[in-house]
Amino acid sequence: MRRRHGVLLTAALLAQLAAGPSHAAAPAPAGWENTDQCGVVRSGDTPLGGAEVTLYQAGDGEGAAPRVLARARSAEDGRFTLDYRRPRDPRAVLYVLADLGRPAGRAPQDAPHAGPAQGGPAVLAAVLSGAAAPPELVVNERTTVAVAYALSRFTGPDGVSGPQPGLQNAAAVAHNLADTGTGDVAALLAAPPNGALTSTMAEFNTLADLLAACVTGGACDRLFDLARSPGHDRPRDTLRAAVDIAHDPGNNAAGLFGLAATTPTYRPALPSAPDAWTVALRYDGNGRELDGPGNIAFDADGNAWVSNNYRYGADPAVPVCGGRTVLKFTPAGRDAPGAPYSGGGLYGAGFGITVDARGSAWVGNFGFQGRGCPVDPAPLERSVSRFAADGTALSPREGWRGGGIAQPQGMAADRAGTVWVADCGGDSVTRIPEGDATRAREVPTPALSKPFGAAVDPAGRLWVSGNGNDSVQVLAADGTPERTVTGGGLRRPLAVATDSRGYAWVSNSGILPVPCGNTTADDFAAAVGTDTGSGPLPGASVTLIGPDGAPAPEPFTDGGLFLPWGVAVDGDDTVWVANFGGHRVARLCGTDLTACPPGFRTGQPISPPGTGYPSDGLERNTGLQIDPSGNVWLANNWRTVPVRTNPGGHELVVLVGAAAPVRTPLPGGPARP
Repeated sequence: MRRRHGVLLTAALLAQLAAGPSHAAAPAPAGWENTDQCGVVRSGDTPLGGAEVTLYQAGDGEGAAPRVLARARSAEDGRFTLDYRRPRDPRAVLYVLADLGRPAGRAPQDAPHAGPAQGGPAVLAAVLSGAAAPPELVVNERTTVAVAYALSRFTGPDGVSGPQPGLQNAAAVAHNLADTGTGDVAALLAAPPNGALTSTMAEFNTLADLLAACVTGGACDRLFDLARSPGHDRPRDTLRAAVDIAHDPGNNAAGLFGLAATTPTYRPALPSAPDAWTVALRYDGNGRELDGPGNIAFDADGNAWVSNNYRYGADPAVPVCGGRTVLKFTPAGRDAPGAPYSGGGLYGAGFGITVDARGSAWVGNFGFQGRGCPVDPAPLERSVSRFAADGTALSPREGWRGGGIAQPQGMAADRAGTVWVADCGGDSVTRIPEGDATRAREVPTPALSKPFGAAVDPAGRLWVSGNGNDSVQVLAADGTPERTVTGGGLRRPLAVATDSRGYAWVSNSGILPVPCGNTTADDFAAAVGTDTGSGPLPGASVTLIGPDGAPAPEPFTDGGLFLPWGVAVDGDDTVWVANFGGHRVARLCGTDLTACPPGFRTGQPISPPGTGYPSDGLERNTGLQIDPSGNVWLANNWRTVPVRTNPGGHELVVLVGAAAPVRTPLPGGPARP
């Protein structure tokens, strides 16, 4: 049996703990500066004395062993002091484990590969890196849940380790969940667009209550039984239990809620059991920039570039014109320096955005605008814009035109830097060789009507969906048509994603005629309606196509599919699907069956049937992408009940630590970092 990617095993970590309340730091390279960190171990307001506290530096690279920097034992009031040498490398990730279960004087061998020795069942954790070190570090159930979710994909038998930038970004995201200076919910989680506007804060507290059921309630065996994923080892401590829940959030959701309710420690908490324990954070930048985010593309550092349909407007009844900015968010959801960026011909960008091998961001100017905008979009919907990594516009004021660009939607880039554009309004694609827009040329695709989604596979071929005629076309790297795919359930297809083996996954909306060519925005809105019920809507499915162009006989239709739109494949070749309605995400077993639950088949839902992974933070989602930390990002493109003058949503939503990380940008299928 293959171990799931990123399952946290702390046995070897705990094997490094030495007996007694020693404050001595482990030997370290010359040149490190001495410092100390005070802290306290608590459960709620109750101090926890006698905990073995160890400070680690995470391994730099996948599988690299973490380094013990300092050890201490908490006093009766829960307090401790760690004296250590601070690593000179500012990218080093430091974290603390507090083991409450090992009696003093009975530590196992102090070695990084000490075998199966382990501590007690109650292990709490906190991250020091990713934010300024607090005067007093709080280690409690909240900080433990933050570690379990944000860092769940960077751990192995010998502890936390991983490549840059995913590990460092994950440490920063942990501070969006818990405040390590107070042990409270982090400010970002506690305030709009999160806070009382979604159930995530209450869910986060309920997960902390779940760990408290073991830490102070003694119900450890019950917790470990419920947290165990099918086909995997039973967790042996609270931290590992929380990581297992993060990896398999739909497993025993109701039973876990029932256990959490026995130890009401943190408030507010959930009033009823969730369908899944996914932790969904909303990001809105400065609160006045996102309006109809269409899609997302990541650069090599894990920054998110986001296309924006409309100029920001808080009142949906007031008409808005097309957006004239492209957004860039840091991996932790803040505006990048100088963002949002403008110029370069931007206007009403849609689903088209990509980052090329050189780090330039490309945006397709579709010409979206709200009803009542006085601007004629026709001259503005035939261009693409290009931006340098610092936000400098590299395209002229009118954007790059030519090459047949017409109402551009999906975009993709290959390893050679060639950029592809699906021209929804021109029934063609545009090829921009090596990112040189002066050499752009139109590639006719007569087999396609309304080209929409675009993805490059590991062989460098382009896959393009035809929303207008239920088809997918495959083009060679030089633009030569190779084959046209029909059947397999293709019905009003939208997005396309390829996996590491060259298979293509296509989302089928079933009903949505995209608003290009002779289809208007009103036609599209009428097809959407306001139904966000349990679904799925007629024809809603996902089609799998082999590298040879042969589709699977039947599409996949369960796991929370409602009105599928964005699709992405993670580092385990698992498939993630956004829905333009239904407030949920679907997760399907991919072509690598070793990454799926035992006995699962390709296409079988991993997310709960019917509900998928739901969140009341989601609205109508288009783009879905995965970052180098394993976070799943979604675009709240439209409001649940759209108003045609300004239907745009105002947030990005991130499922923390839900997926296997991928290397970014995506030059042709996913690859692990």
